Amino acid sequence: MIYFDSARALALVTVGMLAAAPAAARTLGELSFAPCVLTAVGLPRPTEAHCTTVTVPENPADPEGRQIELALAWVPVEGEAEPDPVFFIAGGPGQSARESYPGLAPAFADIRRSRHVLLLDQRGTGGSHPLFCPEQDEEAFGFGIEAPSPEEMRALAERCRDALQEIADLRFYTTAEAVHDLEYVRRMIGAPQVNLIGVSYGTRVAQQYAKAYPERTRTIILDSVVPAELALGGEHARNLQDALDAQFARCLEIPACSEAFGDPAARLEDVMARLRAGGLAPVRYRDPTSGAWREEVPGHGHLATVLRIYAYMPLTAALLPLLIQQADEGDYAALLAMTRMIVRDVGGQLASGMHNSVVCTEDADEIERHADARDTLLGDDFVDLLQAQCAVWPRGTRPADFRAPLTGEIPVLLISGEFDPVTPPRYGDRVAAHLRHARHVVLRGQGHSLFSTGCMPKLAAQFIEGADALGLDAACLERIAPPPPFSGLHGWEP
Repeated sequence: MIYFDSARALALVTVGMLAAAPAAARTLGELSFAPCVLTAVGLPRPTEAHCTTVTVPENPADPEGRQIELALAWVPVEGEAEPDPVFFIAGGPGQSARESYPGLAPAFADIRRSRHVLLLDQRGTGGSHPLFCPEQDEEAFGFGIEAPSPEEMRALAERCRDALQEIADLRFYTTAEAVHDLEYVRRMIGAPQVNLIGVSYGTRVAQQYAKAYPERTRTIILDSVVPAELALGGEHARNLQDALDAQFARCLEIPACSEAFGDPAARLEDVMARLRAGGLAPVRYRDPTSGAWREEVPGHGHLATVLRIYAYMPLTAALLPLLIQQADEGDYAALLAMTRMIVRDVGGQLASGMHNSVVCTEDADEIERHADARDTLLGDDFVDLLQAQCAVWPRGTRPADFRAPLTGEIPVLLISGEFDPVTPPRYGDRVAAHLRHARHVVLRGQGHSLFSTGCMPKLAAQFIEGADALGLDAACLERIAPPPPFSGLHGWEP
């Protein structure tokens, strides 16, 4: 169960704790921060911040037991700030908030006119006692060129478990502990309330925090929504297939696309059958990062990797009809090159040990297989692999009210993409139905992770300022539309 923040799905983002130009250390509440810089590969300028660490017990119920350090960054307001800061909560599970923020920093410009932004790397990620499984991370959680068998995945999980247990009790790296950590930081900085922005899996953390501390939660923005009551994983294959079908239906409605590619859904069925049958000859292609020539045998794993990740964003989804046509005509070079790039870039973004602790505690035992998923692109492989690794992974305790939906009076703005392949709009509807002051906006033609799309940043700032989702004028969202499908290597028709 991986809920990627798609702003980072195709770009490797790193955080540098670099010494800044001469600047004084600053204090927020009881915490002292030193200047630092958050950097992202490919961005024209770094994000200046202030950084510190906080020490917390690994097991919140045992304050005298092992202590771990959590990495915290503060992007301050230059001037007088409102007393309620914004906490940004990253996705995954397994992504770092500090590493995710630089790519989204421009979208926070209006919010930062009046409110500090806090970036706490969730325990087990980034700089917060990270839990990486090198073997699994190289395979990008089964998004590698060919996913391991359930038996191989179980063996990988056992080796990772045994290595990480030397430094961590893996039962205490779940959403429940993350909520404790967020509340501890809130107390330490002296904020009476906080505003939460959660993306993808981060929406689960935000909802659980608000359930535990409703009086401390002023507003919530849920971007690409994960319902509390749903054990995700069993619906992933169906959700992806539905998103692909919707994208391909668009192609049939656009003359330039339908004339160039025919019916992409039908062609995909042919390609899937051919790749699942195997027996294809090796294909020579250039590595998109090194330029070196490589040779591989095309397989179903290549197809599943590219279609799943590219479906997250409209610009990359626009490439899929062309890519499927090439594969259907026997040209697999682009498919292989794209897979190589995805495995390289995505593999290092998620702390797989932390991911396992979350999903094995919170979802694995309640995942339901869906019969209508068997003939989809992903089939039952995703569930089989997740359950194989969770069979040997230590599990924490899921709170008794974990599946209870968030209710109450907190103002909530929910954001979904029409073609989201992992958290479809119906999930946002499901969460909004239990909230009295909620507004759910669905962005036409968009995918996953939408906070920086179009006028959404300004709406988010207006919502946080006024704490009124229902009163927002969201007409500007109607101007957002996806790019047309590529009709050739040159792009789309004018």
